[in-house]
Amino acid sequence: MMVARAYTVAFEGVEARIVEVQCAVSPGLPAFTLVGLPDKAVSEAKERVRAALTSMSIALPSKRITVNLSPADLPKEGSHFDLPIALALLAAIEILPRDDVEATVALGELSLDGSLIPVIGALPAAMAAAEVGRTLLCPRACGAEAAWVGATKVIAPASLAETIQHYTGQRILPPADPGEVSLATHTRDFRDVKGQERAKRALEIAAAGRHHVLMVGTPGSGKSMLAARLPGILPPLTAVEALETSMIHSLSGLLDEGGISRARPFREPHHTASMAAIVGGGRGAKPGEISLAHNGVLFMDEFPEFPRAVLETLRQPIENGEVVVARANAHVKYPCRFMLVAAANPCKCGYLSDPARACARVPLCGEDYLGRISGPLMDRFDLRIDVPPVAFTDLDLPESGDSSAIVAARVASARAVQAERFADHAGVRVNADAEGNVLESMSVPDAEGRALLTRVAERFGLSARGYHRVLRVARTIADLEGVDAVRRHHVAEAVSYRLVEAREAVPK
Repeated sequence: MMVARAYTVAFEGVEARIVEVQCAVSPGLPAFTLVGLPDKAVSEAKERVRAALTSMSIALPSKRITVNLSPADLPKEGSHFDLPIALALLAAIEILPRDDVEATVALGELSLDGSLIPVIGALPAAMAAAEVGRTLLCPRACGAEAAWVGATKVIAPASLAETIQHYTGQRILPPADPGEVSLATHTRDFRDVKGQERAKRALEIAAAGRHHVLMVGTPGSGKSMLAARLPGILPPLTAVEALETSMIHSLSGLLDEGGISRARPFREPHHTASMAAIVGGGRGAKPGEISLAHNGVLFMDEFPEFPRAVLETLRQPIENGEVVVARANAHVKYPCRFMLVAAANPCKCGYLSDPARACARVPLCGEDYLGRISGPLMDRFDLRIDVPPVAFTDLDLPESGDSSAIVAARVASARAVQAERFADHAGVRVNADAEGNVLESMSVPDAEGRALLTRVAERFGLSARGYHRVLRVARTIADLEGVDAVRRHHVAEAVSYRLVEAREAVPK
């Protein structure tokens, strides 16, 4: 009996686990059997492999062919098993050299004519191949994406025929080159927004420290317009952040032509999205919007209109920066350190503050509507701001305030300060991540600032979480100002964004 081996990967979240593809050709009635807990797409691979080999005039032997995917108790999903199954079979019938095949991690879907179809997950597969010291073999369309890892050689043929020519020495394929780094160009500028200077200031602070924001205002006041301009003031992803984010996007098939984007993700799901779409889940426990927004922004418009269960599931990911999608046959962990920007109307009709347009249920309608946001979830918003309506007469006024480029420079400077501050603290990149001794050591206000914060905490009953979030925001405001010490006016501004009622309680 002849046995050959090839290697591929199975995905568990953003991790790729090495799978050994064993192929045995033994005497017996002609059959092609695939075992090792394959799903429907993997089970159908034998038909695609048979047709692809037939298109190249390669006949399968009239023997019993058994392919085992090891470990056998690990679920195998996806069409990327086609190529490694074909390689193991070709090695078993001595068309390809076994040693070269065993030195490769392969993934790719086969069409019936033998060409290779791109698949998701090339980037995490390349990282898994690098860890075990093997070459990665993938479709040509995935080569530029996988080559970004840089720690392993990536061979990217266009068809199974090119793969055979490469392994037999007839036509050696050169290693794939990384795709281009794309830098997003933002055409939406903060100066397009007339008025709303306080909201602009709050978003600048949020961008600098990655703080969560809740905007409440009447319809048409500019909440969505402000959020749409937020990507223009965020700094580009660092190399580590770009790799983290791209791995998640690779699993979701969102990378274009193998290019790695340095622009921070901006996700804006509709309020009818399901829990699986937001948090993750569904078939294969795929990443949800909160993971696709990792290192970027998750904008949730009409926040109270989202299902209550969906909103409540955000509480733990906001705190931990990761989410575990637990299913009967899978427990998958995804990173999700995102900046939550929520927008809401003050009530169901949206005109709570306008006596001429408000409904007859004022003010109960406002309490009922915003009451859909639970207290624990509301407590996780660092900044809560009112976005009042802009008079139509103000729309003809000239542009005011700083442009997005100027604001982005200040945000980048504050982020650079934080990167230096947390260089020795693993897992902490921005002020919003700081907690415990790290938070206390960096955010202790001066005597006047601490006295003010203590007075506000006692009067308005700040929770421990709320107290610490005020400290983080005050630290970010000081970073934007370019000073080391957190002073009283930094605390005062942070408190004014945290508690609307506290604005009048803060002495001028």
